[in-house]
Amino acid sequence: MIPALAALRARIKQMESPHARPVGLLPFGVAPLDNCLPGGGLALGALHEVIGGGADLAHAAAASLFAAGIVARIPGPVLWCLARADLFAPGLAQAGLAADRLIHLEAAPEASLLACCEEALRHGGVSVVAEIALLSMTASRRLQLAAECAGRPIIALRRARRAADVADFGGATAAATRWRVSNLPSAPLPAFPVSVPGIGRARWRVELIRCRAGEGADVVVEACDVQGYLALPAVLADRSAAPADGAFRAAG
Repeated sequence: MIPALAALRARIKQMESPHARPVGLLPFGVAPLDNCLPGGGLALGALHEVIGGGADLAHAAAASLFAAGIVARIPGPVLWCLARADLFAPGLAQAGLAADRLIHLEAAPEASLLACCEEALRHGGVSVVAEIALLSMTASRRLQLAAECAGRPIIALRRARRAADVADFGGATAAATRWRVSNLPSAPLPAFPVSVPGIGRARWRVELIRCRAGEGADVVVEACDVQGYLALPAVLADRSAAPADGAFRAAG
C-alpha cells in the first residue's frame, strides 16, 4: 500500500474512532491468507465473524478450532460465551488454547450474551469468542466499537439454532472480516493408500469471504497445531496456493 494512502486511512480511522487504541496485527503465518489482510495480519482491535461450512454449519466444529487458534496466540485470558454447554475443552487445547486461560460464560437470550461480551471488552485485557446465531448491524457496531476501544478482538462464532438462522449469516455487519471454515479429508499417511478420517493432521478449507479494505481468499490449510498455528499442506508449501480457477477475489 502507498505510504501516503495508508497514513490517510489511519487518520480517517482515528477521526471516526477517537478513543480507539492503536490496532495491532496478528499474522497467520500463511502467506495466501496474510497477503489478503490489510497490513498483513488480522486486526486485533476488531470484530471478526467465523462460520462453519457444509455439513458443519450448525456445530461449527472446525470454525470453533479456527477461532481458538486465533485467540490462543494472543496473550491473556479468553472469555468464551456460549448458549449451549457443548464446548469441548480438550479439543480447544489441541488448537493451542489451554484450559487455564479459558473462562466459560453461559448466557441466554443472545441479547444478554452480547451484553456480557461487550462488558468484558470494556473491562480490558481479555479476548472474546461469542457463539451466536443472529447478529444485527446495531449489535455488531457496538461490539466493533468495544473491540476498538479495548484493542482486543471479539470473534463472533456464528452457530445456527434453526434452519432459518442460516439466512442471517450473509447479512451486513460491522465486522472487519468474515470467514468460512469447512472440514476436508486429512492427508493420507504413507502407510495408508487413502485418506482415513481421524488419521493424519486435519485439513480445512478457509475462505475469507469478506474483508474490509482487503481481498478475499480461498485456501486449503492444515488445521491448527498445539500452538494455534495453521500451515500449508506439503503439496502447496513450495508453490502458490492459488487454485487455477482464481480463488482470490475481491471481498465485499
